[in-house]
Amino acid sequence: MGFSILMLSLIFLHFLSSSEASPSDHSYNVGDEVPLFVNKVGPLNNPSETYQYYEMPFCLPDQVLPKKESLGEVLNGDRLTNSLYELKFKLGKTDAVLCQKKFNRNDIAKFRGAIENDYYFQMYYDDLPLWGFIGKVEDNNWALDGRGPTHFLFKHIQFNVLHSSNQIIEIHAFSDPNNAVDITDDVDLDITFTYSVFWNGTSTPFRNRMNRYSRASLLPVHQKIHWFSFLNSVVIIVLLIGLLAFPFTRNLRNDLRSSRHPGEDEEEDKEVGWKYIHNDVFRCPPGMPLFCALLGTGTQLLTMVLVLFALAFIGILYPQNRGSLSTSVVIVYILTSGVAGYTSASFYSQFAETGWERSVLLAGMVFLGPFFFVFFILNLVAAYFGITAALPFRNIFVVVLVHVLVGIPFLALGGMRGYNFRSEFQESRATRKYSREIPSSTWYRTTPGQMFIGGLLPFGAVVLELNQLYASIWGYKIFTLPGILFITFMILILVTAILSISLTYFQLIVEDPEWRWRSFLRGGAIAVFMFVYSFYFYSKSNMSGFMQTAFYFGYSACMCYAFFLILGTISFYSSLIFVCRIYHAIKSE
Repeated sequence: MGFSILMLSLIFLHFLSSSEASPSDHSYNVGDEVPLFVNKVGPLNNPSETYQYYEMPFCLPDQVLPKKESLGEVLNGDRLTNSLYELKFKLGKTDAVLCQKKFNRNDIAKFRGAIENDYYFQMYYDDLPLWGFIGKVEDNNWALDGRGPTHFLFKHIQFNVLHSSNQIIEIHAFSDPNNAVDITDDVDLDITFTYSVFWNGTSTPFRNRMNRYSRASLLPVHQKIHWFSFLNSVVIIVLLIGLLAFPFTRNLRNDLRSSRHPGEDEEEDKEVGWKYIHNDVFRCPPGMPLFCALLGTGTQLLTMVLVLFALAFIGILYPQNRGSLSTSVVIVYILTSGVAGYTSASFYSQFAETGWERSVLLAGMVFLGPFFFVFFILNLVAAYFGITAALPFRNIFVVVLVHVLVGIPFLALGGMRGYNFRSEFQESRATRKYSREIPSSTWYRTTPGQMFIGGLLPFGAVVLELNQLYASIWGYKIFTLPGILFITFMILILVTAILSISLTYFQLIVEDPEWRWRSFLRGGAIAVFMFVYSFYFYSKSNMSGFMQTAFYFGYSACMCYAFFLILGTISFYSSLIFVCRIYHAIKSE
């Protein structure tokens, strides 16, 4: 089933992601028209606050023609349109006039406000992104005339393009600070915008033309951070194994030995408390439909993450492929809906013959419900502010329609398959009707205490790499090391599993059989620490304003909730395998 999901994902990505062209589509002859598309503008410190390029009073073409975009590009906030710039292949220009335009006071004030907020612009030329600033501010506090800061609008852009034979390899945009106009005062101005184009040859092959974007995140300091994060995670794993695994294994071996040879040491036998609650350990947990739905959704999200890593490793996903990640997340999530249905129905049916339909229904809502609520609110906020992150209704309709026509049937089919091919869970038949009384526990054996311990240590193992991930999502750092990110994710899974097994064992030896919900919650508690860390990251950033704050915390909460479900599921299954193994060892007693 996993292989078919991956193949379907690749097929959907091939048809729905149209941003990546083949190398043969990028070959030109001298004088060929290569369109330069303008995309968006926005404040540098608020990455979610981007507006369409012509929201600013730039030079407009006679007819503004939006470029047809893929679903992922729209989700990514890209709004490419045509421009007046003419960059013909290998034909240079010097001080070419883009337009001459008269700006009123409102236009000048708009430009001045953008310059104060460090507005940048983004363009695309032959699928290569390029950036530049609108203007600059000069502080005149040292001047004797007492004037405030001076605002300059850049009116000339120099394009430097590198080519290899008949293909474009690289492009840069430079705003000339010596060719700017003073817009400090609210007066009408006539401004002539110009641009220059210079072509130069390079030996870089076409297949490596995206490498320069990767180098931005492969600087030595970033590499050192990645490796330090990796070493930090390894040290924590070693400490966990040393402090928990070895004593835990020794004690468990002694417990099993005393279970196989009862009566040899009556005092030692009394200490093996977990073997006396075998009738309660496999009891159906409270809130069974919800519990199964959480497991199903967590398994689906885990499958989705692994598929995305696989797509990155085989080269379909990479940072410069515009909108591919957003498209992949939507499509792969829909296609893995069957995993949620199968897991929730299969687990539920081990305890009851009827009622699995409710757990499957909840599995389809437990993540999408909160996510769509947050998305709907933030989309209204984006529409109110007029930013490019506002998803048009037709795109929302397409996503919902695909989910209804594909995702929901997959969810139902997975549920039916999970019910029909459920595994037999023999231990659940041996439970007695009423559970024994649970003894009182110290604070570190309670649910909040175990959530704190079970969340803090794994969080400490990945906090440095988490900072890199936040900087990629909410900044301009290009994350180009999926291998290190994958290793960090595997380390997180390993630490979560080790802690879950150890804490479950400590819970069982005091004859507390309520381990199911507790194991899920302590694994998911890592996401609580991740969300708390998002406040620290926000305080250290330069993000500001209601719109950016709402987007940051809204989508950070959704991301952390997804990790809560994934890590909670991993924690539970780790404890489940451990519990089944130790009670299977004494089953013949």
